Amino acid sequence: QVQLVESGGGLVQTGGSLRLSCAASGRAFSSYYMGWFRQAPGKEREFVAGISWSGGSTYSPDSVKGRFTISRDNAKKMVYLQMNSLKPEDTAVYYCAARPSMSLLVVTASSEYTYWGQGTQVTVSS
Repeated sequence: QVQLVESGGGLVQTGGSLRLSCAASGRAFSSYYMGWFRQAPGKEREFVAGISWSGGSTYSPDSVKGRFTISRDNAKKMVYLQMNSLKPEDTAVYYCAARPSMSLLVVTASSEYTYWGQGTQVTVSS
């Protein structure tokens, strides 16, 4: 089992940057595919980045590609989401999620992830 705790959210102006962190506890963290999702009020949860167990494969959808970068440090059991050039439409609660998989296959459906953090609020002002 894995417990996930996100941090690093906050209020930032348009064009600014934030770095979200996700601290994991539990065993076998390095065997999990990790993802970041976000959910704005009244909207469905949206996949924004994923990273394979080794960190060698990452994926982000076009909506954030070139602005968001996911990374991980297995020794520290940490996952990060660097967010640059933030826009008001990036405002949402951001969640870290884990699924037990050593495959490089990108999985964007939230239903495929087993463990979730409590979320951290990101607000981008215009």
